[in-house]
Parts: sequence; structure tokens; C-alpha cells
Amino acid sequence: MIRPDDQLRAGHIPADLIPPGSDPRSVVIVHTTPRSWAGPVVVILAATVGICGVVYITTVAVLSLIEVAATTAVAVKAAIPTLIGGGGLVTLAVKAPKSPRK
Repeated sequence: MIRPDDQLRAGHIPADLIPPGSDPRSVVIVHTTPRSWAGPVVVILAATVGICGVVYITTVAVLSLIEVAATTAVAVKAAIPTLIGGGGLVTLAVKAPKSPRK
């Protein structure tokens, strides 16, 4: 026999649930409260937001370091002629080996 929870919550106690020899008026069926999913959902959302925050902060930090490195490279490139001496008259060149003629 199927016993829906609504019948039990309404106070209808099936006869096979009453122990033999006991007074049916003194039998009480205790129901557990339904599970609340609010706690686990909040924990999952908080973990997701935390992971996204860490990824965002890490990305911003790496991009800031790349920006500083690029700015430093441009400044060093602009300062090399002055540091070598010559006020921009000296340029850096790479000699390429000549190809052998046949």
C-alpha cells in the first residue's frame, strides 16, 4: 500500500504503522523537516565568486607587470643612444655574414 506524505502530515495514521497492543490515540508520527538547499547553494556561489576573483586579480597583476616591462623597454631603447654617447648619432647594427660566391 502506498502512503503519501500528505496523508501522514494531515494526521491520518495507517493501521499497519500502529504497534500491536497500543492505543491509536497515543501514537504520534514524527516527520523530519524538508532539506534546505540554501546553505550548499550559497557555499557553491561563494566558492565560484572567490575563484573568479582570484583569476581576475591574477590577470590584472600579470597585465600590470607586462605594462611595466613594456614601458621600461621603451625607456631603455630611447635612452641607449644617450647612454652610449653621441646624442642619437650612434645606431646599433648587426653584421650579416656575406654569402659565398661561386
